[in-house]
Amino acid sequence: MTTVVISRKFQVVIPQSIREAMGLRSGEKAHVIPYRNRIEIIPVRGVRKLRGSLKGIDTSFERAADRVTDGQRVTPVKI
Repeated sequence: MTTVVISRKFQVVIPQSIREAMGLRSGEKAHVIPYRNRIEIIPVRGVRKLRGSLKGIDTSFERAADRVTDGQRVTPVKI
């Protein structure tokens, strides 16, 4: 964990090791969110930069019993 100093203008410098690990560049935007008792800084990423970030993720899941019958998918009824 790295400690930073908050300036009189309420600015902080993100340490170089963190900037490099996160791939941050000067001028990029980030969301600043208060969460419980801390401040989170979340980089704003374009959709194109996210391509491939979920590669290898397990997308399997079990359907609810009311959606599956004998291995067949049941079409929902519109009311």
